[in-house]
Amino acid sequence: MNSTAIKRPSDALVPASNAKKSRTDIVSYTAKDKQLLERNVERTSGLLGPIMLLEGHGGEIFSTEFHPEGEHLLSTGFDRQIFLWKVYDECENVGVLSGHSGAVMEAHFSPDGSNIYSCATDKVIGVWDVPTCTRIRKLKGHAHFVNSCSGARRGPTLIVSGSDDCSIKIWDARKRHVVSTLDNNYQVTAVCFNDTAEQVVSGGIDNEIKVWDIRKKEIVYRLRGHTDTVTGLSLSPDGSYVLSNSMDNTLRIWDIRPYVAGERCVKVFTGHQHNFEKNLLRCAWSPDGLKISAGSADRFVYVWDTTSRRILYKLPGHNGSVNDIDFHPTEPIIVSGSSDKTLYLGEIEA
Repeated sequence: MNSTAIKRPSDALVPASNAKKSRTDIVSYTAKDKQLLERNVERTSGLLGPIMLLEGHGGEIFSTEFHPEGEHLLSTGFDRQIFLWKVYDECENVGVLSGHSGAVMEAHFSPDGSNIYSCATDKVIGVWDVPTCTRIRKLKGHAHFVNSCSGARRGPTLIVSGSDDCSIKIWDARKRHVVSTLDNNYQVTAVCFNDTAEQVVSGGIDNEIKVWDIRKKEIVYRLRGHTDTVTGLSLSPDGSYVLSNSMDNTLRIWDIRPYVAGERCVKVFTGHQHNFEKNLLRCAWSPDGLKISAGSADRFVYVWDTTSRRILYKLPGHNGSVNDIDFHPTEPIIVSGSSDKTLYLGEIEA
């Protein structure tokens, strides 16, 4: 493995040597470290330290996500590799998935956690077997960079992808051909399915969010309100809402249920930033739907309360744009991936 996994709590909480440790090294704490831990707030998770730093990527990290069971996470980005990490103990790097020949823009676990779906600037969507860390499908059909991909939450093993070729494609993960193509007028930067996988939600450089009927291959309705490129989309845990992140420096929650009286935009959140780098900053919901988080170019990790719209956390640590974040499925833990080539795992309040 040509990567090193450096596992240590944040210097602010548990000082550790700056010397690189191998995967087999055991982190030892001095008396001073123990005093700091004793003075620290009550622990809320099973992490080895309140904050864990994961290093090893050779380029910007664009995508990260927890495994559905919460024991592992993935990360990927400019170095074209997908890393698998243990969440607990010393956060060892336990797998490297190689095969893309371009920057990997987004990656997600399948609902059962047995596969990973990825998309890249090599115009390819990859389907990977998690236990063996091998690619089992190479889906070709896009004519330009693939910016976003997502799997169906339930039902058939469908994948949706959005590309700079102005198309949205639906794939069957068990096969190699395109099931359906939706033609857009502008580059597509973010996609996801609705809860039943009968509709696709897409965002792009035209600032609009479109909801498509897959069977009819037509737009059901458009969600207008953003004034700049939509960079990330995330379906709520109950499937009723979609969260969007935009270069206009707002997050918005939209009601995508079939029948909605009045305005579909129900909440607007501010505080985070996009900048000249124009990265595709993603967003995510907590498992209970009470919190949201989003990537931000100002190097902070933001967490909002969905009811009050108040910023609950503004977490420092990264030295580059925070491009993606995710909430742990069962514990109060958040992971963030950054352009500084690092990941942080951190506890939040239960």
